[in-house]
Amino acid sequence: MRKVIYLICALLVFNFASRAAAGDTTKVQAHYDVQMPGYGNYDTTITFPAPGTTYRKIYMVFTLGKYVCPGSPTYCGDWDYTVDNYLMTPGGDTLDLGRLITPYANAGAPRTPWTWKQHYVYDLTDYAGVLHGPATIRTAYSGYSGGFTTNIQFIFIEGTPDRDVISVNRLWHGYRTYGDTTHHDSNNINVFLPYKNFTAPAGTQAAELKYVVSGHGSDVNQCCEFMPHTYSVYLNSAKVDSYYIWRSDCGRNELWPQSGTWIYERGNWCPGNMVYPNFHKLPGVIAGVPVNVDIQFEPYAGNGGGGYGFEGALFFYKGMNKTLDASIDWIIAPTNDENFFRENPICGSPKIHLKNTGATAITSITFHYGVSGYSMIDYTWTGYLASLAGTDITLPLLPELSTLAGTTGNYTFVSTITAVNGTADDDATNNTMTSQFTMAPVWPTPFRIVFRANHAVVASGSTTSETSWAIYDVNNTVVAQHVGATRDSLYIDTIILPAGLYRLAISDSGCDGLYWWANAAAGAGFISVRQYATNLTIPMHGYSYSGTYGHDFGCGYSQYFYTGDQFVGVNNVTAGTLSVEAYPNPARDVVRVELTGTEQIDGSLQLIDALGRVVYETPCTGATTNISVAGYASGAYTLRYTERAHPENKLITRLVIAN
Repeated sequence: MRKVIYLICALLVFNFASRAAAGDTTKVQAHYDVQMPGYGNYDTTITFPAPGTTYRKIYMVFTLGKYVCPGSPTYCGDWDYTVDNYLMTPGGDTLDLGRLITPYANAGAPRTPWTWKQHYVYDLTDYAGVLHGPATIRTAYSGYSGGFTTNIQFIFIEGTPDRDVISVNRLWHGYRTYGDTTHHDSNNINVFLPYKNFTAPAGTQAAELKYVVSGHGSDVNQCCEFMPHTYSVYLNSAKVDSYYIWRSDCGRNELWPQSGTWIYERGNWCPGNMVYPNFHKLPGVIAGVPVNVDIQFEPYAGNGGGGYGFEGALFFYKGMNKTLDASIDWIIAPTNDENFFRENPICGSPKIHLKNTGATAITSITFHYGVSGYSMIDYTWTGYLASLAGTDITLPLLPELSTLAGTTGNYTFVSTITAVNGTADDDATNNTMTSQFTMAPVWPTPFRIVFRANHAVVASGSTTSETSWAIYDVNNTVVAQHVGATRDSLYIDTIILPAGLYRLAISDSGCDGLYWWANAAAGAGFISVRQYATNLTIPMHGYSYSGTYGHDFGCGYSQYFYTGDQFVGVNNVTAGTLSVEAYPNPARDVVRVELTGTEQIDGSLQLIDALGRVVYETPCTGATTNISVAGYASGAYTLRYTERAHPENKLITRLVIAN
């Protein structure tokens, strides 16, 4: 089984000039920011290029956006709905080109304002035989509220594909309940997945089954959204493959945080992600061979409350068009592509994804790479990469990612394949890729890490927090860490580092961050990085320190940074906004109040009860103030800081006292 993740540098709005010679790329626009107010089909008619031209790559770029729903409904662009994009041709072909699940995208979340857009990229090269002439493109939106828009563009890059497709055949499609034993076989999902018979056409040298499946709904066992199952693939009555229908990485979603239950593991999908197709090789299929193919789900008895949406297609292929060839499919880092948000910005070593697009196994690849306008580096990777296999490659340290750290503006990263197995490969048009990116920040040293563990623990009966942090140097060696923290406890660590490249990694074994609004039982923990001298908060890429989504990062978080005395001119990091924090929260004895984002503190702190009465007041002239709350009744209070010189300037935060 081959699983392909179709992601490339989407934020370049597909600057394909970086990947193909000028003039050989055709773009066809389908839907253009079409509003989807509710459940239904949204169709548009387009004309693809005429047949006769071969294409090295064909991509569908699906851009999901938002609009303000009229009438202020309860949900607007704020729920996980299924979206399928279909091709319908005059000849009667209907094929599912790609499925995705919308994110929980409330406009109040930091990553999904009303102007938010997200690019999803599908490789449709194997559909070249049907992507010509007039056609209808349908976006099928299974949403019961509006707020999302659809934008679809097709990109045709001329050249030679990896292999030619003889035919693509739609097999099974639709949604069926799973586990319903009350109607005998009438609701058995396998009844709706009968054997399909074909004879491999002339020229066939390989065949693959593409199967898209996602679980939705819930029965007494939470099947099928929250319960995994397995299906098996049969060729001529013999089992040739199987697949475990589950996504366990939703808490590492690139689009985070979201305004719903985005971290939960699910039946082969995550909110805000594509539903990745599974490719199953059908061994021994060549021209003239009878093909009898089937999908069968494992036996399961529930009450039919949930089910699976599925789409199957059978592809017959000719042989490989290139003998020795490698292709750079995408740049993981450095890039501004939102599909690699967690991995960037970096300092140190670039990372790319590469595919063997020839018939010959690859044992070495030489790269020429660097930041445009600066010195380039040559590096030869060695290993083993079979035909049509892909791999991530980490390139050696790129000095400019360090020497330019802390500077602003966009830079261009360039990576080129110059040799494969010691010689030029067969297709130079897929050897170069570029990406736009920003530099990692410079942090002042020393700095402090203020860490309060929440109530969640590594195991039942333990008092050890499930959250920890560590700082790694350029050799991936831990140079500072805090592991084994006690739950509900506060730790303040001062970090002094020599000049160099580092990565701060926060890990949470429960995959629910230090605070997640949907898990009140875990309490509210936090972590912040602060300048040592001023206590100003040092911002981290995409990380929210406060508010509803503060410290909501799922399974983990990484921040690359550089530190060194030679960067005195650029290491003045500011918080950007003023804030007041109180911890522990809830509090029982003493609460610590910290003001960040200002170096001039002169005012007063007030503790206000739920009735609006000031129950405590004290002068505040420093960044930190301790208040005893042991004598106050349990309940919700407000802490308010007021500037003496400008009483109209106030900072407030909520405090819960639990005595």
